[in-house]
Amino acid sequence: MSQSTMQSTPESEPSTRDVSQAKPPEKPSGTMPAKSADKPKKNRISGGFFRFVVTRFLLIIPTVFILVTVVFFVMRATGDPISAAQGGRLSPQELQRRIHAAGYDRPLIVQYFEYLGGLLRGDLGTTLTDNQPVSSILVRYGAATLELAMLSLIVALVVGIGLGRIAAKHRDHSADAGIRVFAILCYATPVFFLGLVLKLVFSTWLGVLPSSGRSSLASDMQFNRLVSPTGLYIIDALQLGNMQVLLDVLKHAILPALALGLLTAGVFIRLVRTNVISTYNSDYIEAARSRGVSEQRLLSKHSWKPALIPIITVMGMQIAMLLAGAVLTETTFEWKGLGFMLSNYLKARDFVAVQGIVILIAIIVSVVNFIVDVISALIDPRVRY
Repeated sequence: MSQSTMQSTPESEPSTRDVSQAKPPEKPSGTMPAKSADKPKKNRISGGFFRFVVTRFLLIIPTVFILVTVVFFVMRATGDPISAAQGGRLSPQELQRRIHAAGYDRPLIVQYFEYLGGLLRGDLGTTLTDNQPVSSILVRYGAATLELAMLSLIVALVVGIGLGRIAAKHRDHSADAGIRVFAILCYATPVFFLGLVLKLVFSTWLGVLPSSGRSSLASDMQFNRLVSPTGLYIIDALQLGNMQVLLDVLKHAILPALALGLLTAGVFIRLVRTNVISTYNSDYIEAARSRGVSEQRLLSKHSWKPALIPIITVMGMQIAMLLAGAVLTETTFEWKGLGFMLSNYLKARDFVAVQGIVILIAIIVSVVNFIVDVISALIDPRVRY
C-alpha cells in the first residue's frame, strides 16, 4: 500500500504542475482578443468619418458643374447675351460686329467649353453693361451680402431658438399658440412685403431708423480714409475706431437683417419646438425624471442638446434661403450687395454677370452644406453611415 501510495503521489504531481502551467497562458489568450477587438473599432470609426468627409467634399464638384451647365444653356436659350442686352440700341452692322468680336456667333458647344476653360483659370468674363470683370464685381459687392446674411442668421437664431424653447416649455398653452402663429406669419410673409412694412413703420411713421442704404454719406466719407477696407462695414467701422460710424452702420443694418432674419426664424421656431418636445417625451428623459431631476434641468440640458442635431442639419438649407431672400431684401432696402446687383443685371439682361453671381452663390451654398454635414457627423456618428 505504501508503495502504491508513493507511486501515485509522483504521478499526481506532474498533473497538477501541468494544470498550473497551462492556466497562465489562458489569461493573455482571453484578454488579447478583447484588446484586438477594440483597436479595429476605433480605426473603423475614424476611417468611416474620413470617407464621409472626402465623399461629401467631392460631391461639391459635380453639384457646381451641373449648375454651371444649366445656367449657361438656360441663359443662351433666348439668344446671345449681346443681342439680349444691346438689341435695338445698335445698328445691325454694329451688333453683328460685336457678336463676332465676342465669339457668340460660334457653335454653342464651343462657347460652353471655352467658358469652362475660363472658369478653371478663374476668368468669369466681363460684364456687358459696364465692361467690368465679373470677379471684381463679386469682390466689391460680395462683402455686403455676406454681412447681411450673417446679421440675418444671428437674428434668426436668437429669435427662432429663443421662442422655440419657450413654446416647447409652455406646450399647448396661450404662449405656445401665439408663438406658433408668429412663426407661421414669419415664413409665410414675402420678405419684400415685410421689408416695406418695416420701412413704413420704423422709417416713415416713427422716423427712428433709416430706410435704405448701408450707411450715411458722412460714414461713407470716413470709409474712404481706410487704406485697406474689407467691405464689411461693421469691421471697417471698428478699424476707424469711430463709434458714431459704427452706430450709423448698425442702424442701417437693423431693418434689412430683421426682414431677412424673421423669414428664417419662423422655420427655426417650429423646428426647435417640435424637436425639443419630441426629445422631452423620450424614454431616457422619463428615466431622469424618475430619479428626481428637475423639469427645468430636463428641458434646458437633457432634452435640448439632442434636439440640436436636426437644427444644425437644416441650417445649411436655410443659408441657401437667406441668399435667395437677399436678392429681394437688398432690392427693397437698396443694400448694394450681390442680390442688388443681380437684380440690376437681370433687368439689363447682362447674362455674363448673372452667370458669375449665380455660380458664386452655388459655391457658397455647397461649401456651407458641406461644413454643416461635417458638424452633424461629429455630433451624431449615425450620420456617417
